[in-house]
Amino acid sequence: MFADRIKTVSLTEYRLIMSVLCILYSVFLFAEVPIEKPDLSKPTGIAPAYFGPNALPVIDMLDGRTQSTLNVELAGEGYFKVQGTKYNVQGTKNNTVDIFARVCVPLFTRWANLSIWMPVYGWYNQYDGKGSGAGDVYIATDIQILHNEWLKSEKAKYIPQMTLRLGMKTASGEQFERRRHYDCPAYFFDAAIGYSIPMKDLELRFAGSAGFLCWQTDNGRQNDAVMYGLQARLQHEYFSIQATWGGYVGWERNGDAPMTVKARMAGHVKGFEPYVQYQYGIKDYPFHQVRVGLVYHIKILKG
Repeated sequence: MFADRIKTVSLTEYRLIMSVLCILYSVFLFAEVPIEKPDLSKPTGIAPAYFGPNALPVIDMLDGRTQSTLNVELAGEGYFKVQGTKYNVQGTKNNTVDIFARVCVPLFTRWANLSIWMPVYGWYNQYDGKGSGAGDVYIATDIQILHNEWLKSEKAKYIPQMTLRLGMKTASGEQFERRRHYDCPAYFFDAAIGYSIPMKDLELRFAGSAGFLCWQTDNGRQNDAVMYGLQARLQHEYFSIQATWGGYVGWERNGDAPMTVKARMAGHVKGFEPYVQYQYGIKDYPFHQVRVGLVYHIKILKG
């Protein structure tokens, strides 16, 4: 009798297990959503013209040189939307105030840097109400690949400096549903080349950059963009003036080609660099930006 009971229980368990497996398999078949080839003729709208100013702004370009000091930067910035732009499909109001932070660390040598920056936290007032949230973290490695100090020649001073940068954007930004940040990562790399012209008590430097940027926009789809930038800088022992024109061009051609111009004035006093910056969005970036900040340069390398 005991043996029959064991056989009966085992058969019941077997039937129960098979029934559960059949149900799960049926649910899997009906619930599965196949990945279909994306329709490339339809733009996704995951582009800077449709989002807040910190979703994927024009990344600050390098000037062809890495840093020999540890640079710690803290700033406050405000963004004010330009009225009457092409992409004002949901109203024109979109103002943002946030705290910006950046650190640049020499990686045991002046020829390679680790840079990390982000809009730490922001407060906004847009067409659908007010809110706040954290921003995305950017991480990049800057590498010096050409410098005139490496060459022992009288004509070495005529050779420009060149850097290569590899970076990424995290998906840590909040409130995608309110068009504040993309809920996706981004990757970029660019090369910058610069040349300085020494003058009496001044240095005039010109730089240019070009690179590639991509970010995920939809299931199985991403936007690829070409980055570009030109910069002029007048440097004195106690102050500097800088102007930068740049942007990137995505392949969707629907609000994904932001172009901006930036003007920056800074002072230089015993390792401190207070500055003010103004940025104007020329295309696909309908914002004015005003940033006031302070950079502290700390010498950490020997020699």
